[in-house]
Amino acid sequence: MTQRGVDAEEDDFPEWADRIKANVAGEVRRRRKEMGWSAQDLADQCERLGHLIPRNVIANMESGRRANLPLVDVMVLAAALGTYPICLIFPVGYVEQTQELPFQDLVPTWDALRRFTGEQDVPDYDAGLVPDFELHASLVRTALAALEEEERARFAAKTATSRAQQEEAERKRTEYADQAISAKYSLRHLRRDIRDEGATPPDLPPALGDVDPPEPEPNTTSEERI
Repeated sequence: MTQRGVDAEEDDFPEWADRIKANVAGEVRRRRKEMGWSAQDLADQCERLGHLIPRNVIANMESGRRANLPLVDVMVLAAALGTYPICLIFPVGYVEQTQELPFQDLVPTWDALRRFTGEQDVPDYDAGLVPDFELHASLVRTALAALEEEERARFAAKTATSRAQQEEAERKRTEYADQAISAKYSLRHLRRDIRDEGATPPDLPPALGDVDPPEPEPNTTSEERI
């Protein structure tokens, strides 16, 4: 790596940019060959996805002759190769170390990928609403699982052959119902907080359609709504 000094600004930035482009180019080439595709095959697949990347552009990229690498190309190349864009930028297992930003030392590619995706916290970095959306997904899974178990317990109570079995099934049904209600309650408040941030919460599955409070009817006064 070029050391900091008189020519740091001149040398380090191209080195970092070239390293990232080399990561993408090497992984595109590896995956393309693994699939048994030619550069033309890959170009055709990109065109089918709606973003033309000519064969010669792909060939120049893989050989290091391409001067730039637009993000949109990385996104389409990843989709064409059946992978995620981050796996082209930080090819874990195929590139041992990489450079995250200019003037930084080489780090394990796995660490770089986890920081890029936010899986590894970085002090003073703002993750935006990502943690809220992750919590939302977790609460949705919890609520759906509880509803499913509640239904199974309800069926078990109906088909129980003894009073003891029925009572145990009813106990479980009540327990799962409480879990579902708790998850729904947390979801409702989380979705309200997301809206208060000026954002739109994720869509809910039909089974959780009662999480959001009903919309007020049009042409009603606040007194009528109360």
